[in-house]
Amino acid sequence: MKPEIYRVAQRYEVGVILVAASWMRIPTDASVTLEVVAGGFDAADDWIAAQVAPNDLVITADIPLAARCVAAGARVLGPTGRPFTEENIGDALATRNLLAEMRGAGMETGGPAPFEPRDRSRFLQALDQALQSLRRL
Repeated sequence: MKPEIYRVAQRYEVGVILVAASWMRIPTDASVTLEVVAGGFDAADDWIAAQVAPNDLVITADIPLAARCVAAGARVLGPTGRPFTEENIGDALATRNLLAEMRGAGMETGGPAPFEPRDRSRFLQALDQALQSLRRL
C-alpha cells in the first residue's frame, strides 16, 4: 500500500512518516521521511504513540497501536480501509485479544482474510475521505 499512500499524500500535499526498526528504501520526495527507531519489539509503536497528535492520520494493522492513536485523538485506518474510532476500537481490541488467547491455547483461528483488489480500492477511498475531512479542519 505504500506506493498508493505516497501518491495520495503527494496529491494532497501532506507529509508521510514511515516508522521502522530498520532502514528501508523510500521515495526521494522531500515529503516522505523515514524514522528508524532502535529498541525492542514495540519500539516503533512506542515512537508513533509518543509522537502522534490529534488529527494526525495513522495507517496500521496493529490493533493495540490503533487504540493508542485513537486515544490520542488521531484518525486511524487499517490497511483495508477500516477506520478505527472511539466507537469500535474496544470491540477490535477484544476480538484481537480473544483470538490471541485462542491461538495461545493451541486453537486454529485461521488468520486474516487474503488481501483482495477490493480491499485496495476500499483503502484508497477511505484514505481520500480521511484526508479530505482533515483538510476541512
